[in-house]
Amino acid sequence: MPHTATDKLSRVIDIKLLRENPEVVRASQRARGEDEGVVDAVLEADQRRRSSLSAFEQARAEQKTLSRDVARAQGEDKQALLARTKELSRQVKDLQAAADTAQADLDALLLRIGNVIIDGVPSGGEDDYVVLEEIGTPRDFAAEGFEPKDHLELAEGLDAIDMARGAKVAGARFYFLKGQGARLEMGLLNLAMRTAIEHGFTPLITPTLVNRRTMAGAGFIDSHLEEVYHLPTDDLFLTGTSEVALAGYHADEIIDLSGGPIRYAGQSTCYRREAGSYGKDTRGIIRVHQFNKIEMFVYCAPEDAAAEHDRLLALEKEMLATIEVPYRIIDTAAGDLGGPAARKFDCEAWVPTQGKYRELTSTSNCTTFQARRLGTRFKGEQGNEIAATLNGTLATTRWMVAILENHQQADGSVVVPEALRESVGLDVLTPVRWTDGPPPQG
Repeated sequence: MPHTATDKLSRVIDIKLLRENPEVVRASQRARGEDEGVVDAVLEADQRRRSSLSAFEQARAEQKTLSRDVARAQGEDKQALLARTKELSRQVKDLQAAADTAQADLDALLLRIGNVIIDGVPSGGEDDYVVLEEIGTPRDFAAEGFEPKDHLELAEGLDAIDMARGAKVAGARFYFLKGQGARLEMGLLNLAMRTAIEHGFTPLITPTLVNRRTMAGAGFIDSHLEEVYHLPTDDLFLTGTSEVALAGYHADEIIDLSGGPIRYAGQSTCYRREAGSYGKDTRGIIRVHQFNKIEMFVYCAPEDAAAEHDRLLALEKEMLATIEVPYRIIDTAAGDLGGPAARKFDCEAWVPTQGKYRELTSTSNCTTFQARRLGTRFKGEQGNEIAATLNGTLATTRWMVAILENHQQADGSVVVPEALRESVGLDVLTPVRWTDGPPPQG
């Protein structure tokens, strides 16, 4: 049998929206800077598939009728019916092949369409964001009488990060966190997880290897396979965020949302190839191949998604307040959303030595995009309905960049933000006085 309308098709994008409101999808594609012509190609393939299915079903129905007529027929009538049966069998086979081809074409085309953006998302690319809020004021280091050091120079003075030995062991953009650096990261992640638990999130330590179905369902290999570490022998993928595993956690399930949204906080090590980023942020730990993260993930009814998005952003702001750094919130432009997100807010911290804001965390509303692909439903008023998913980061290794640079002192020490001191076990990170010469330079 060819694929049915509720098979793969329902797991990619809402085909009903495409059929009934194609201009909404075209407008989303334009805002993302992507090909809107794919919408017409999808509709054409969908029509071919539906026509082939209809013809296939008619031919099968005729086959059943003929089989009864053949059993009752005699002589020449029977021979004519047998000839027609043979011809019809060939037609059924051809129609099935045509329907399967149209389905395959349709599936491939649908993968080229990102999630339909939410009204109000800015159009354009990476530089077309809208600043929603600025919190805090950058320090005036000149008024304090010293030139700030960048995070790596500070960290090497603290013997907190060892880039040279990371490269020796694993290659460029790998590193060791050591001593005070390891304590700072562990304290930060522990505080983030405690914060999530206090707000009703269930903690999970997630797999960092997932299968192809999960990776594709979360929307991470549609057009960015080069960014992902792939183990071809096992056809497994290293995840760049625990969002992927969390998106697959309830795959092919009907979840219970009668008590409200289901909220998880995943802790994992994350891996990114950073393909195409050579020459960008190669110094230090801003853009690396491996890091640790606490990620919030929510399953909810679609009508609750906007409120949950605001909730995740509020929690990120609460966590950012604990590290006491200036930051801003931006409404990310459509072309910089990535395929799964319909809207994304980034929180960017001020980095003194760069004189600009850099992303620390983001939160995305993925509406029904991921759950549709992964078959996650809930019992709603209209029967089993597609759930919505959202995600947001509460802390990650990169936060150390903002903490080190914004809280540095003239003597190379770094004051630990007050809210972190219990978790870190230190009030101040102090420079190491080398007796055998300085450590290898990163």
